[in-house]
Amino acid sequence: MKIRSALSVTAASVAAALMLSGCVAGEGSATQADAPAPGATSEEGWSSDTLTVDFATYNPLSLIIKEQGWLEETLGDDVTVEWVQSAGSNKANEALRAGAIDVGSTAGSAALLARANGSPIRTIAVYTQPEWSAIVVPADSDIDSADDLAGTSIAATKGTDPYFFLLQTLEEHGLTLGDVEVQNLQHADGRTALENGSVQAWAGLDPIMADTEVNAGSKLVYRNIDFNSFGFLNATESFLETSPDLAQVVVDAYEKARQWALDNPEETAQILADVAGIDLAIAEKVILERTVIDLDPVPGETQRAVLEIVGPIFVESGDVSSQEQIDEALDALFEDSFVTQADPASIAD
Repeated sequence: MKIRSALSVTAASVAAALMLSGCVAGEGSATQADAPAPGATSEEGWSSDTLTVDFATYNPLSLIIKEQGWLEETLGDDVTVEWVQSAGSNKANEALRAGAIDVGSTAGSAALLARANGSPIRTIAVYTQPEWSAIVVPADSDIDSADDLAGTSIAATKGTDPYFFLLQTLEEHGLTLGDVEVQNLQHADGRTALENGSVQAWAGLDPIMADTEVNAGSKLVYRNIDFNSFGFLNATESFLETSPDLAQVVVDAYEKARQWALDNPEETAQILADVAGIDLAIAEKVILERTVIDLDPVPGETQRAVLEIVGPIFVESGDVSSQEQIDEALDALFEDSFVTQADPASIAD
C-alpha cells in the first residue's frame, strides 16, 4: 500500500485561491541569516543543553522521530531531549505560548489563530496535509447531513482544526454558531460525549474519529478536505533566535521522518497504533487513506491560500478581533529558512 500523494487531493477551491494570493514564503524571516548550515554546531557546542519538542497522534512524523530516537542520537549527551505529548492543537499552542515547549505541532488554522492573538510563534515546516476532521454522528442518528445540524448540541475543541472545520461547515450550510450549541470538549472527551448521547454530533479528529467509526459504528455525515488545514510545525521566536542550530536539527529530523514514512507506510501505521492504543486497521485508515505525507514541506502560497479562507471566519466568530490582526499574522507566520536547507542525512540513525 502507498501513502496518498498530495496531488490526489488538490482541491479546486484552493487552486483558485492560489491564483489570487502572492508568494509569502520567507516573509519577515528574521532568523534566516542566523540559521546554521544543516547539521552544523558551533565550536562551543550546541546552543542549549535542553530541547523540548512535542509529539502527537495527529502528527505521525513526530511519533517516528520519537520512536527512532534520532534527536537523541544526533545531539548526544550534551543536549537532553524532552518530549511532551500534545492532546490537540490548542494544547500545543498553550505550551508554546507558556514556553513549556520549543517546537510544537498544530493545525495551520490553529497556528494562525495563535499568531493573530499575539502568540510569538513561527511556522518552520509543514509536516502533513491530513483529512483529519469531519462531522461525526452516532450510528443510530437521524442526522444525515450538515443541513440537519440546526438545533443540535455539537462537541468540538476550540482552538483546533475540528472547531474551525465546524465553523466553515455551518457557514457553508447557511447556519451560524447561534443555531447550534457547541460543547467545548477535548477531542477524546468529545468522542465519549458522542457515544454516550451527551451530544448529537462531534467535530472529530483522527485517529480518534477513525476509531469510533470502526468500533462504535459512528458515521461521518460531512467531509471536506478543503476545510482541513495543513499540519504546521511551529517554534517560538525566542527559540529560533537563541537556538537556530537546534531548530535546524528538528527540521532535518522531520524530513528524515517524512522519507521513512513514505518508505515504510505499514510500520508508520503500526507506530501510530501503538502510541494511540488503537487497532492497526484503524491506524492504516488514518495513515494510508487520510494523510498526505508526500508534499512540499516549505510553508508558503498553498498554506496561505487555505488560511486566507479561514481568517475572516475567525473574525466573524469573535475568535480574532479584526481582519488586520489576521493579515499581520499571515505576513509574519512563515519562516522557511530551516526547511529550505534541511538535510535529512545529517541526522544520526
